[in-house]
Amino acid sequence: MSYPNQNPYGPPPGQQPHYGYPQQPQQPQPPSPYGPYPGGGGIPGMQMPYPTVMPGGVKAARVMLFVLSGLNLIGLVLAVMGLGGVSKASHEVSPYTASDDITAMNIGKGLLIAVIVIIVVFTAAAITLALQFANGGRGVRTGTIIFGVANIMLSLFTFPIGLVHTVLGILVMVFVSKDEGNAWFSRPRY
Repeated sequence: MSYPNQNPYGPPPGQQPHYGYPQQPQQPQPPSPYGPYPGGGGIPGMQMPYPTVMPGGVKAARVMLFVLSGLNLIGLVLAVMGLGGVSKASHEVSPYTASDDITAMNIGKGLLIAVIVIIVVFTAAAITLALQFANGGRGVRTGTIIFGVANIMLSLFTFPIGLVHTVLGILVMVFVSKDEGNAWFSRPRY
């Protein structure tokens, strides 16, 4: 007794596989004048695979955030030393000096304290964002772009000294905003 074919869609017994029209080689597709299909490569419905390794531009942005935080720590040490010097000078002022000098020293202390607070906030933000690059999502990317804009705006107030901060802030924003950065931060997480 003969059993029926186990694969109902396979070739019938006694026939050659691929019987019928011969296989045609794939013809190369001419480039589209409108660019690739929005969903991915050139094939509709096929998505580009997400990166599994952090792209080079994103790594560079991460390193630049660590460099910015290191520069901020150096600035923090200098600001604390300046606050100590102003504080020491204000204690050595005689009570018979003009009140304008004492007011100027108090304003100087207040400004240095404000600068110290800003430096601490920016250093903490840079370190936190850089540490989140490996597993962060779109929020980390958005936070990094906002950090870059704020860093550029503040560094313009201290232009000659803050030029390094300006350049690094621009580079961080550019590297995170590129397509490879978008693909890295929008990849699915398991």
